[in-house]
Amino acid sequence: MKGVILAGGLGTRLRPLTLVTNKHLLPVYDRPMIYYPIECLVNAGIDEILIVTGGEHAGDFLKLLKNGKQLGVRHLEYAYQEGEGGIADALKLAEDFADGSKICVILGDNILEGNIRRTAGEFFTQTSGARINLKKVDDPERFGVVRFDNDDPLTGRVVEVIEKPANPPSDMAITGIYFFDADVFDMCNQLSPSDRGELEITDVLKYYLDRGDLTHGIVEGWWTDAGTFESLVRATNLVAEGGANHKDFKPAETVTA
Repeated sequence: MKGVILAGGLGTRLRPLTLVTNKHLLPVYDRPMIYYPIECLVNAGIDEILIVTGGEHAGDFLKLLKNGKQLGVRHLEYAYQEGEGGIADALKLAEDFADGSKICVILGDNILEGNIRRTAGEFFTQTSGARINLKKVDDPERFGVVRFDNDDPLTGRVVEVIEKPANPPSDMAITGIYFFDADVFDMCNQLSPSDRGELEITDVLKYYLDRGDLTHGIVEGWWTDAGTFESLVRATNLVAEGGANHKDFKPAETVTA
């Protein structure tokens, strides 16, 4: 299985900080934000990684990460996204890198306390389809959320995916951690832009849901994005309090595909 980190965008919600650097290079406690999704993948045994970025500061990733060896990455590639076409548009750039294998996709501003090794292993044994990772939140209207066929997220089956609903059917948000089989690229290429002018990842998930092979897991421990000043402070405080295992980061064994 290979890993894809989506680290593009203009980071407008974090201006003026992002006028001089890419959002994903800003510090979260004692290290750059981009370190956290890399470590998340490597801790799950995924050490072939593509970083999709863009904008005028894209070259700074190479200055910081080089070939990724210091973070336990065996093979690191970069792709450049023109403009802001949405998550699914950025994902299309990973098709050649994936080369027919399953992939784990992480948004570059997502940080979590635990690791995804178990859910990665469960998807590895999944014959086909996609897997989303959910977390209970206090403000589900800010996120894509799911509706279950019962009231128990552990035993329930996802029957609907809704992007930022005014009246959320549950408090289980879709985190920016996804697993896809190789069919995801055909689906991305079939999408039409939304009202926002972007190719939406929610529409990709709906394809898998309609196909009947969208599964889900529950994120262990805390999870947050770091795309606003409030969430950036929250992420920094959570890591500083020692809740994350990043300080004890050690590369894990590799999951072979």
